[in-house]
Amino acid sequence: MNLDLDGRTALVTGSSQGIGAAIAAGLARAGARVGVNGRNAGKLDEAVAGLRDQVPGGQFVPVAADLGTEEGAERAVAELPDVDILVNNLGIFGAAPALEIDDAEWRRYFEINVLAGVRLTRAYLPRMRDRGWGRVLYIASDSAVVIPTEMIHYGMSKTALLAVSRGFAKEAAGSGVTVNSVIAGPTHTEGVEDFVYQLVDRELPWEEAQRVFMREHRPQSLLQRLIEPEEIANLVVYLSSPQASATTGAAVRVDGGYVDSILP
Repeated sequence: MNLDLDGRTALVTGSSQGIGAAIAAGLARAGARVGVNGRNAGKLDEAVAGLRDQVPGGQFVPVAADLGTEEGAERAVAELPDVDILVNNLGIFGAAPALEIDDAEWRRYFEINVLAGVRLTRAYLPRMRDRGWGRVLYIASDSAVVIPTEMIHYGMSKTALLAVSRGFAKEAAGSGVTVNSVIAGPTHTEGVEDFVYQLVDRELPWEEAQRVFMREHRPQSLLQRLIEPEEIANLVVYLSSPQASATTGAAVRVDGGYVDSILP
């Protein structure tokens, strides 16, 4: 299957590390020019340099902007005024007792995990629709379907992305633009390593800590290991390609069989 994205421009939010960086690399390998986003310009330049080493000849454009704010979204659109592929990957997560999450924290999760993607979709979708081609993707989570007791505010935000994605897919109906969400399962990133060690003994070596975490906190996983970011990126690159032209309004799972359901 030739996933040729030559001549396309993509923006991947929150892509200076982890899943976002893997998606940026995957899209660049397929030929896309990729906007790499982060808040800190210095760290972003380091990330872009790393991606260029990883994908020789890849086209990467640093987009330094805090997309959790309206001003940051405007800055990103000014830097990349026209994109063919928008991957709304930006997100925050963390464990907190359900009854101790205050209003400000609920708002913060909604602002960053949901509204950041909504703002950029509002900016870019009309232009995609006018051209008759485009891809909008939201990186959701198994937590959208199986709400974790230790972070229901995060689960709420990812459930909202499924609704947002389906709604914008209807807005784009018949235009040649597809809108989908990707339900990512428990994935191995630096942030997740920190999260795992919030829940298991910090004295355990990483491989053992990971096994304990999956056994005690994610026993539903059929993969029985954390997913690597590149495995998420593979699905995103496919959904961004012309070959995925008939997939829209969908919540597509790359969750290691974590969600115990035939449908999302």
